[in-house]
Amino acid sequence: MRRRAALLATSAATALLTATATLTAPTASAKTTAPARAAACGDGTYHAEAVKNGSTWTARRGGSTVYTGTDMRAAVQAAIGALTANRTSKERVVVRGSGSVSAGSRISLPSYTVLDVCGTIDVIGTGSGDQAPVYSRGTRDIEVQHLDVTGAPLYGIFLRNVQNVVLGQIDMRLSRGLGVRIDNRGDTSQWTRNIRIDNVYVSGASSHAVETYGVDGLTVGTVTARNVGESGLLLNQTINATVTKVDAENVGTGTGYAAFRMANRNGRTGSGYATNIRVGEVIARGGGRGVFCVSESGGATIDRITLSYTGNNAILIENCYNVNLAAQGGTVTGGGEIRLAARSEFPNNRDITVQNLTVTNSSIRESPCGENTTFRNNRLVNSTQSIC
Repeated sequence: MRRRAALLATSAATALLTATATLTAPTASAKTTAPARAAACGDGTYHAEAVKNGSTWTARRGGSTVYTGTDMRAAVQAAIGALTANRTSKERVVVRGSGSVSAGSRISLPSYTVLDVCGTIDVIGTGSGDQAPVYSRGTRDIEVQHLDVTGAPLYGIFLRNVQNVVLGQIDMRLSRGLGVRIDNRGDTSQWTRNIRIDNVYVSGASSHAVETYGVDGLTVGTVTARNVGESGLLLNQTINATVTKVDAENVGTGTGYAAFRMANRNGRTGSGYATNIRVGEVIARGGGRGVFCVSESGGATIDRITLSYTGNNAILIENCYNVNLAAQGGTVTGGGEIRLAARSEFPNNRDITVQNLTVTNSSIRESPCGENTTFRNNRLVNSTQSIC
């Protein structure tokens, strides 16, 4: 017998403290006071800069030159190193010019550092481990205002056990690697906290466009993923997140990954799944799955869904709890089915709502039967439905 259970009431998500701190006035040796965010790359004031002229990079702070040579990474790191030691407020470095860095190297950001790259970092060669052209670990209050990356990095941006991070306008056109990884896996007793990502475009990555693990407090504007090997946006064990849009095309083709994926108890707060993951829109064209929730994740509402011709499930909900799909509406056209499933090693699905969808040339299937599942206001066009 079909069940039409009432939707589990949601609770208010914890407010995200993601405002960017205003930079303080510079020391006497700094160039000028740095703004929290420049209107355009390189605009505004700064404390140090790395500038390319011909094939020569020069890093300077005020009237002091701290590096001259042909190595982009060394120049940028020298400019960062010229900032005030042991500072407790942000200082800004502007990079003017493009160059290459090794996949086996890093530009490391210490605490209270703002980096604005007006040019392209091309990653060449090979490396191993957690190397990235922009890297920070165990730090707080950092910003990357603009960053363009090409080539073959292991990670475009790698941040671990950090607090109070802003990533502004990020563009990565890669031939391999993972775009942005933000996690707490160096010390899992501490959450990585208070992360803001404004706009990220990633193409050509062999892994995910953007991945988080162990984050409390995440605000994302738009993640645009094109021809990416795994997920567009993957949230692992992340809580109190707000995402405006995930826009994916040909993402995770031939895999079980998805345009938007939640895994590893994502959305679990304490021992429950009150709604704390809020996604405005997920778009997927082709690729693998569109939306995938797995491994005891949940506490999520996705307002709008537009999925077309996914090669795997359009939507797969597997061992998840309190998930509201298409709260405001959506379409699923062609491709794989909408599936509610379960593995035996985890508790079954519970409090799942599938609603407001126009499903064309596809199907909706629930097997095994979940607990308190709601199917409501779905329109089937040349499609079938098999639910409990």
